[in-house]
Amino acid sequence: MIGIFDSGIGGLTVVRAIMDALPEYDIVYFGDTARTPYGTKSGRTVVEYSRQDTEFLVSKGAKIIVIACNTASSVAFEDIQDRFDLPVYEVISPAVDLALDQTRKDIIGVIGTRGTIESGIYERKIRERRPEARIHSAPCPLLVPLVEEGWSEKPETRMIVKKYLHPLKVRQIDTLILGCTHYPVIKHVIAHKIGKKVRIIDSSVALAGQIRQFLTDFPDVDATLGKNGHTRFYVSDVTRQFEKTAKTVIKRNIELTPVDLQG
Repeated sequence: MIGIFDSGIGGLTVVRAIMDALPEYDIVYFGDTARTPYGTKSGRTVVEYSRQDTEFLVSKGAKIIVIACNTASSVAFEDIQDRFDLPVYEVISPAVDLALDQTRKDIIGVIGTRGTIESGIYERKIRERRPEARIHSAPCPLLVPLVEEGWSEKPETRMIVKKYLHPLKVRQIDTLILGCTHYPVIKHVIAHKIGKKVRIIDSSVALAGQIRQFLTDFPDVDATLGKNGHTRFYVSDVTRQFEKTAKTVIKRNIELTPVDLQG
């Protein structure tokens, strides 16, 4: 079983991509909706939450862990990798790989939560591969709550996105990394506001491709995974809006099972 966790609804974009790429594989998802967003929390808190999330997924039979949260990927990946004897994937490296492949002028923008942007993880990974690249980052703390509330089509969301993107637009970036798995839900708004010439990088598809290649290269791991096409969804809090948005992202009716990791 492939285990995927996120602070809220954003990780469902990763679930959708993995379902598309590996439709026969069993998936278990945990969305920590009671404690979202992770981007406003301290690094120590995010690490602790990520450990709890991973322990829950392992208890449900996960043999591979996917950290479908940019904030957790930036501050908790190494801790999770060290603590759990399982393959662990994060969403940052696939986005960097794709951005470096797509950029034409090596002027790359990154948007994300404050936690992700302040970590500097994207800048470090990009410069490790391409030191001459120019990277411009902007924290966008209001976007996660707007997505969680289902405000993707509201004029307020378009106005806020425009304001956040303005500093990147004037620097003439040619590639924009969506440094939060919530942001693909409003990718159409972001693409419109940043302009047609800027390539939008969504790591979920690249990540799904990496997992598929890994399972091809390591058949012993592949053999441990269930292949009944079952996907289970767990959340730490169920709201009507979350149910509605989740169905929109996954594109089918799904059942959300509430769990209390503190109990």
